[in-house]
Amino acid sequence: MNKYDHLQKISQLIRYYSLISTTEAGSGHVTSSLSAADLMSVLMFGGFFKFDIDHPDNPVNDRLIFSKGHASPLFYALWTVAGVLTEQDLLTLRKFGSPLEGHPTSHFKYTEAATGSLGQGLSVGVGYALNAKYVDKVPYSTYVLLGDSEMAEGSVWEAVQIASYYKLDNLVAVIDVNRLGQRGETIYGHDMKAYEKRLSSFGWHTSIIDGHSYEHINKAYRDVATVKGKPKVIIAKTIKGKGISFLEDKDGWHGIAVPKEQLQSALKDLGEIDKSITKHLVKPKVSITLSKKLKPKKTIKLDLSKPMATRKIYGKTLASIFPKYSNIVVLDAEVSNSTYSQDFQEIYPERFFEMFIAEQNMVGVALGFARRGKIPFVSSFAAFLTRAFDQIRMAQYSDANIKFVGSHAGVSVGEDGPSQMGLEDIALFRSILDCKVLYPSDIVATVKLVEQAAANYGMFYLRTTRPTAAVLYPQSEMFPIGGSKTLKTSKNDQVTLIAAGITVHEALKAYDELVQEDIHVRVIDLYSIKPLDQEVLEKAASETKALITIEDHYPAGGIGEAVTSALSRTNIPIYLLTVTKLPRSGTAEELLDFEGISSQGIIKKVKEII
Repeated sequence: MNKYDHLQKISQLIRYYSLISTTEAGSGHVTSSLSAADLMSVLMFGGFFKFDIDHPDNPVNDRLIFSKGHASPLFYALWTVAGVLTEQDLLTLRKFGSPLEGHPTSHFKYTEAATGSLGQGLSVGVGYALNAKYVDKVPYSTYVLLGDSEMAEGSVWEAVQIASYYKLDNLVAVIDVNRLGQRGETIYGHDMKAYEKRLSSFGWHTSIIDGHSYEHINKAYRDVATVKGKPKVIIAKTIKGKGISFLEDKDGWHGIAVPKEQLQSALKDLGEIDKSITKHLVKPKVSITLSKKLKPKKTIKLDLSKPMATRKIYGKTLASIFPKYSNIVVLDAEVSNSTYSQDFQEIYPERFFEMFIAEQNMVGVALGFARRGKIPFVSSFAAFLTRAFDQIRMAQYSDANIKFVGSHAGVSVGEDGPSQMGLEDIALFRSILDCKVLYPSDIVATVKLVEQAAANYGMFYLRTTRPTAAVLYPQSEMFPIGGSKTLKTSKNDQVTLIAAGITVHEALKAYDELVQEDIHVRVIDLYSIKPLDQEVLEKAASETKALITIEDHYPAGGIGEAVTSALSRTNIPIYLLTVTKLPRSGTAEELLDFEGISSQGIIKKVKEII
């Protein structure tokens, strides 16, 4: 009897499960699952993957991420053999209400991160590995299964580069090189040396193997366990559709289930299937309880009495609240001296991770940290976070607890010009389900809202600005999520001005001039854009003749649209002052005037209305 017979039987059972679940569903990526079945069977059931199945949140469990999330039939089949699913469960694949979705999500509790948008899983794995090596300092390994098609994604190579920089020897990538993508051959086909050359040049330990040889696969996993000081990758040559004669290495079957009338023919190719196999995973040898509190290095006292740009208080705020929220980690994309996350780094360098100019990877890494119980704060220029929108979008399907902070928002950036101006960021984050969008107007509000983001679970976006801003609030002021501040009001108000961030100051300047002419306006600081203060807005709509929203942002998806939507059942006229011209370099004052969102633009609009 061959010493690998047991593993071969498990692989065939997994292929059986992949076939019957996708045929029952009528769709699914069965051929992509068949090609990686041997690789994953050996990993999980060959003694390499250490996992306490009764305690999936055990801090020392190894972690497996399917970056090629379309191979979900394989993923669910593996956990069926592990004993957490039944064959009947598998037959609910892709059906409404089933946790076994077409691509893995957090509805299935053994999913480490939602995947399916290709090129993201390795970044998430980097986050897991960074957490183990530098934060929790625990001995788990992170395995990431990638497809050869997604190796064309730039975000993969961002992750490859940063993993090498941080010497993540607890990270193992497994590339299923099955040659065929969705519509034909992948970029390198079966040229295994092409992958090895590129990955080794980034400082990775590489192993090329036959992905269907149990001997080769076993040896590869044994060997990578001994490599220290660098991340490891197993580059496995496989056959798409392996094990089924009419599917093997055949184009045109990607994402297509075997029809019911052909299923028996496919199962016949597999031979006898032993359904009685239930293989217990090897448990970790150690059990660790993580300390939830870190001793603070020093008490940070914040001076909130002097005018300051809201971006400048961000890092100091994180440092000041860290003793209370010691699961915070901070990531920045080589602009920490502009976002001011450097002020946190100076005090807690072991919790700061430089991600360099690779925003897509930064967001994926943050998701990895979040999934291990950390509170990642991700900062960059607001404009540059837009390039990571796909990663941000996918994070919502992983129940992510990530806090994004975008500095240099709007035309008030000034002389740097339009490439540096975040003018789409509010729309981006408003489009993410349940993401909170906050825009403080002074440093007091910034401090309070940063802590609100840390204290409350979920995705948050906080917008900061470059120019110095006057202090508007006392240090005792509270800023609940979903609230607003009515800064100026009287019984004679004719128009309500609704602003946030930099335009609050412009609205107050306009108020000061208008009141001298006996024109009374109400001024609302809508610091919580999502959710917004419905009650206060409806009150303003009932007590004044018109509303004007003023924002340093493009019209689509911004504050004006949020307010208009919220008041859609009222008849109140709403006028939107937004950035409507392509901005240029200039001073902040010149650009606010140019776009008609300065105090003078507000005054002009008020007089037009009344």
